[in-house]
Amino acid sequence: MNARLCVVAGALLALAGPAAQAESLRCSGGSASEGDSRLAVLYKCGRPLLADNRCETVFYAGSLQPVPEVIAGAYVPCQPVEEWLYERGPGTLAATVRFRWGVVQSIRYGREPE
Repeated sequence: MNARLCVVAGALLALAGPAAQAESLRCSGGSASEGDSRLAVLYKCGRPLLADNRCETVFYAGSLQPVPEVIAGAYVPCQPVEEWLYERGPGTLAATVRFRWGVVQSIRYGREPE
């Protein structure tokens, strides 16, 4: 019984795989990563090639149901999101840095819009 439990536990660990790692963006002024402020990324990486600002939909707490625009506009603050695109030169993928509330939320590589 004990050997069977070890086999099952080992199989579950193998299926889980390695823990996900956060992406970082290597720039001439340092490495930008999740949790950095806009100012820190600007200092480390310079001005982006393109920048986009928008207000994302607000959802009810604990659900995937969006708050109606009439209520959201009057009572619930929007979630400001910015995306900065960095071209890193020939032979390398472009990097998109996403900010939420002025802090890096994620860094993605490639040109596919979300």
